[in-house]
Amino acid sequence: MASAAEIKARISGVRDTKKITDAMYMISSSKMRRALSDLERTTPYFDALAEKIGELFHYIPETKNRYFKVIKPDDVPHMNHGVLLITSNKGLAGAYNAEALKMCEEYMERHPRTTVFIMGEYGRQYFINKKLPFVEEFKYSAERPSITAARQVCADILEYYDNEMLDEISIIYTDYMGAKPGECKKVTLLPLEKTNFYRGGGKAFEKEFLPSPDEVLDGVIPSYIMGFIYGCLAESFCSEQQARMNAMKSASDNAEEIISSLRLQYNKMRQAAITGEMIEITAGVKALKKKRLSQSKERHGHTYDT
Repeated sequence: MASAAEIKARISGVRDTKKITDAMYMISSSKMRRALSDLERTTPYFDALAEKIGELFHYIPETKNRYFKVIKPDDVPHMNHGVLLITSNKGLAGAYNAEALKMCEEYMERHPRTTVFIMGEYGRQYFINKKLPFVEEFKYSAERPSITAARQVCADILEYYDNEMLDEISIIYTDYMGAKPGECKKVTLLPLEKTNFYRGGGKAFEKEFLPSPDEVLDGVIPSYIMGFIYGCLAESFCSEQQARMNAMKSASDNAEEIISSLRLQYNKMRQAAITGEMIEITAGVKALKKKRLSQSKERHGHTYDT
């Protein structure tokens, strides 16, 4: 059984751990607020861009642009697939990484001809440890998403798609759900579907595009894809921070319970020690009184005999 000093030392250790988890909670909260603020400032631009692309289809009822090619079900088994997997740089984020990795592995099982691009060191180390194939030269951090990072990621992925090394590219990310655990999703990034951009209303009429409609689309579509990737990065980053906040809060609550349990155990042990000391003092007083009484009787008895 641990001594009182050992229990007291353990209480101090758990209390120090709780300070760390509380600090990590506050750091994640601050990071999440900044990411949400950045996302809110940029979302209107990309929403407007998607709306303009929809307006273009009033003027271009049909297009053979490579970004909008139609995939037939029979073509899927023979296609080269690509997946952009978004994970975190570190752990301690609950099931955030596990769900994304599981979804990616399931996709790879269904489509063996899959090229995986991983953002985040956690996912990279997972694939390395399990000896799963991925694009090792694709090295981007998942920390603090930015437009610049999204533009670079978009350029690398489009290079594979434009060179016909990949026929379809999907993105696996975690959708931010507020205080709730984020929902892991897989969305097809390329090719795009016209129905995602079409806006009802308006009347189609002829309009001249310079140099050509397809080249106009070639100019705006990469910006839209870059914005979509940035949105997924920001959503995943906020979900990661929320998951880490939940994990740290749970750890802090558990630490508080442990401290309460240890404090109760310490108080019981201390009370038992005090009780034992009081018993010893009482027993000593009784023994002293008994001894004095015995000595008194002996003295009185000796005087009487004389």
